[in-house]
Amino acid sequence: MNGTWLPPEQYAASLPKATLFGSVFFTDEHDHPVHLKAVYSTVHPWQWPGGISETGERPWQTAVRECFEETGIRLAGPPRLLAAVFGLPGTEWPYATAGYVFDGGRLTAQQIEDITLAPAEHDELRALPLAQWQALMPQRDFTRLKAVMEARRTGVPAYYDTWDWEVS
Repeated sequence: MNGTWLPPEQYAASLPKATLFGSVFFTDEHDHPVHLKAVYSTVHPWQWPGGISETGERPWQTAVRECFEETGIRLAGPPRLLAAVFGLPGTEWPYATAGYVFDGGRLTAQQIEDITLAPAEHDELRALPLAQWQALMPQRDFTRLKAVMEARRTGVPAYYDTWDWEVS
């Protein structure tokens, strides 16, 4: 710090920028993680229902809204936090990413069958044993998935801070 105080708007303009997200983690009745295949991302192809927060929206509200938009599932609260996730910016996304993963619970086979995907965002849904996800996603996404599974198993939320975009 150089000892010069800036007006709040100038100071705010000098800070790093970040986006905030909320997402929901589901498993099937056998504890197999459920993911949606994104039509718009090759960097993070398999995702949980969720997205970037809109102005004035809290992460849990984002998770609820996005989950309904992307799957047709309506969630009730209060949320159970599974993980806080942070990623540095990179070439694919110029902002840091900070978000929260909430526990959506276990879905029955019927609930999974009833999911209606938003075709502009996702074109496939899979529930697979944990080990099978490793070949389908980048290592950092798989490591995050394992951290979230462990958080659900232990009841202790994970802090996962290496979900970086490809650094330029």
